[in-house]
Amino acid sequence: MLYWLTVLSDGGDIFNLFRYITFRAGGAFFTALVFGFLFGRPLIEMLRRRQRHGQPIREDGPESHLVTKAGTPTMGGVLILGALVVSTLLWARVDNPYVWVVLAVTIAFGVIGFVDDFSKVSRNSHAGVPGKVRLGIGLLVSALAAVVVQGLHPAPLSGQLAVPVLKDVLLDMGILYVPFAALVITGAANAVNLTDGLDGLAIMPVMIAAVALGIIAYVVGRVDYSGYLDVHYVPGAGELLVFVSGLVGGGLGFLWYNAPPAAVFMGDTGSLSLGGALGAIAVVTKHEIVLAIVGGLFVVEALSVIIQVAYFKWTGKRVFLMAPIHHHFEKLGWSEPQIVIRFWIISLVLALIGLGTLKLR
Repeated sequence: MLYWLTVLSDGGDIFNLFRYITFRAGGAFFTALVFGFLFGRPLIEMLRRRQRHGQPIREDGPESHLVTKAGTPTMGGVLILGALVVSTLLWARVDNPYVWVVLAVTIAFGVIGFVDDFSKVSRNSHAGVPGKVRLGIGLLVSALAAVVVQGLHPAPLSGQLAVPVLKDVLLDMGILYVPFAALVITGAANAVNLTDGLDGLAIMPVMIAAVALGIIAYVVGRVDYSGYLDVHYVPGAGELLVFVSGLVGGGLGFLWYNAPPAAVFMGDTGSLSLGGALGAIAVVTKHEIVLAIVGGLFVVEALSVIIQVAYFKWTGKRVFLMAPIHHHFEKLGWSEPQIVIRFWIISLVLALIGLGTLKLR
C-alpha cells in the first residue's frame, strides 16, 4: 500500500525509497516485529482467560509434558498471522498477484488450524477436526492456489518442474503439475505442524527456511540476478521478499513469548499457516525441490511419523522410541533446550545448502 507513495516522488526524495523491494522488506520486518511486541501480551492474557485448561496435552506423549506444558494457552499463531497480514498489506505491492496467492494460502491454512485449535480447547480434548477433513480441505486450497499460480507463470515455466543444480532443466509435468504443487503446499503445512512439539522448535526453522526462500524469490524476480545465476526468471516473484520479511518479524515477536518456558503455543493456527506459506512460496518461485532441502528438518519430522506408523502396522514394533523424532530424542534423555537449539543449527545448515543450489549450475 505504501508503495503508491512513489507517485509523490520526483526521483530524488524520500518517497523514491518506496520503489525498492529491499526498503519495503525492512519496513515490513519492523512493522511485524512491533506488532508482535505491542499485541503479544494482551493476546496471551485474553487466551488465558478464555482457555481455562490451556492446550490439551496428549496422554500418550512424553510424561514430562503433562507437568511442564499443562495450562499453557494455544492459538498464538493468531499473533503471527496478524503481524504478517498487516505488514504485507502495508508494505507490499497490492497489485502483485503472487503476494495475494501466498497470503490467501497462508490465511486459509490459518483458518483450518484455528478451527482445529478451537475444537480442541472448547472440548478440552487433543482430538480436534478429523485429520482427513483437514487434509482434504488443505488439498483443495492448495490445488486452487496451484491452478492460479500455473496461470500466472510465464508460458515457458507454466506446468514445469525446475531441477536445481542442473542448468536450464525443466520437466514438463502437464496435468500432473497441479496435484504435485498441491501436495507440496499441503505437505509443507502438515510437516511444520508435526514439528511444532517443543517450545520454539518450529518457529525458528520456519523463519530460517523463509529467509532462504525470500532470497530465492528476490533473485528469481530480477532479470539481472536470475540471468547471472542461470536460474529461471519469474517476473514479480521478488515482491514475496516483503511477505517473508513480515513473516520473520512476526515470528520473532512470537518467539519472544514462545521461548522456553513458553507463555503461549502457536497451535495449528500458526504451524499450518506458516507451513502453507513456505510451500506456496516454493511453488511460485519454481523451487519446490529446494524446499525439501531448506525445510529438510520438517521433512525428517514428517518421515519419522510415516515410518513409525507404517513399521508398527507391519511388524507391531517401533523404529523410534516416540514419533515425531524430536520426542525420540526426549526419550533418549536430551533436554528440551538441547533438542531445540540443535535442530535450529541443522535448519540453518540445510538453508545454506539450499541457497548454495543457486550458484551450483
